[in-house]
Amino acid sequence: MEKNVLAKKVYETAHITGSFVLRSGQVSNEYFDKYLFEADPKLLSDITDNMKEKIPKDTAIIAGLETGGIPIASVLSQKTGIPTAFVRKKAKDYGTCKLAEGGDINSKYVCVIEDVVTTGGQIIESVKELRARGAVIDTVLCVILRNTDAYEIMKKEGLNLIPLFVMKKENGVSYLE
Repeated sequence: MEKNVLAKKVYETAHITGSFVLRSGQVSNEYFDKYLFEADPKLLSDITDNMKEKIPKDTAIIAGLETGGIPIASVLSQKTGIPTAFVRKKAKDYGTCKLAEGGDINSKYVCVIEDVVTTGGQIIESVKELRARGAVIDTVLCVILRNTDAYEIMKKEGLNLIPLFVMKKENGVSYLE
């Protein structure tokens, strides 16, 4: 699917209005319900077809962040053959007590996958934890970037943020580009 057509489809599927508190603490009258596009197999396939070309060539592990990044990372892994790690918000305190399940991240070049990014707060926390466990990370891919300030926030952490779509506003009307 052409990217501009896909952007419209993702927007129509996942964009909702109301009053929402974002993870960043910001309040917004717009929200992208990632589960609406992730639960649609055709739409998720089209999204990952467009994202897979953005994965850096030397990536050894695709790391999906809990919860929204996991379905995207899983499909990307299936399409590229690159193993996946599933990253929790905090290491579990039972069983294996791991932060990242699945593919081994130690001394590997890891590309982090997220769904929707506003400020990147959870990404930064997760990347710090992954790096402490030996992962080499400099790239984050996301489906939707809500706020372009996240580019600078990520850059300060040594991360290159690569969105598939960026939310834009024109005359008070938002859209994905």
